[in-house]
Amino acid sequence: MKILVIGATGALGRPVVQGLLAQGTPGLEVRAASRHPGRAADLQALGAEVVAADLTDRASLEHACAGVQRLFTAAHGMLGRGRWKSENVDVEGHGVLFEVARAAGVERIVHTSAFGARTDHPLDFFRHKAAAERALEASGIEHVILRPTAFMEHHVHAFNGQAVLDRGKARLIGAGRKPRNFVSAADVARFALRALLEDPPPFRSLDIGSPGHYSNAEVAALYARLAGVEARASHLPVGLARFLAALAAPLHPGVARVLRLLSLPDDAFDERFDGAAALTADHGLPLTSVPEFVQAQVAQHQGARG
Repeated sequence: MKILVIGATGALGRPVVQGLLAQGTPGLEVRAASRHPGRAADLQALGAEVVAADLTDRASLEHACAGVQRLFTAAHGMLGRGRWKSENVDVEGHGVLFEVARAAGVERIVHTSAFGARTDHPLDFFRHKAAAERALEASGIEHVILRPTAFMEHHVHAFNGQAVLDRGKARLIGAGRKPRNFVSAADVARFALRALLEDPPPFRSLDIGSPGHYSNAEVAALYARLAGVEARASHLPVGLARFLAALAAPLHPGVARVLRLLSLPDDAFDERFDGAAALTADHGLPLTSVPEFVQAQVAQHQGARG
């Protein structure tokens, strides 16, 4: 059986490829597709077939899907711009991918959507994810839909804690007090592996989050405490963030999207997830908590500094 991973060099795609290769299953082949195949040397060294694929290039998708039985989608355009803006990647690109997969005889697609995706969501990215879900359902291909909450790797670390570790100061939009749920991409990868490999798949759609809820301000304070530095934060006024989002939108819609996301009223949409305990009980897969994740990031940072 050959499994294709689209977005293989991203936060989620990489651990999925690594997990598939670690199975050691006879006859299991893994094709790792990325817009940046040069970043997949480690995956190739593990035994993956690395190919270039771009969700805005139909021919590359046809090449990537040839001879594939199962497909995992991990690519998205949340931060994209120009050719790779979200509309082109998350809506049109995924629609083309599903058409190509059906023509190539792909038997199962495991698709990464987003927790809370819906057609009337106040943020366009979640509406785009809902549109991709509808396109997949219309394809007629057996499929599983995963809806993770915000990835810790991005929303906890890259967008927040990294600045605390590097400069001793977090940069927050507004008060940063909204309760949010975050999930480790590595944990999501374990659910993806089950959906890809088990017959029949153990679920058809699944919301995935971690234990507890943490605001952006609480995340920054947690980094500071665990790193042993003074907790300092600057707060960009919400009105200014919205103004900057409007200015950024024509040139970089991805940056504008993040500014809009973090400047929405706290009650614009709910980012809490209360199903972590049930997930672990039902599927036997432990879930990383935010404090555990942050502790690991702090240890890695301090280890790198010697």
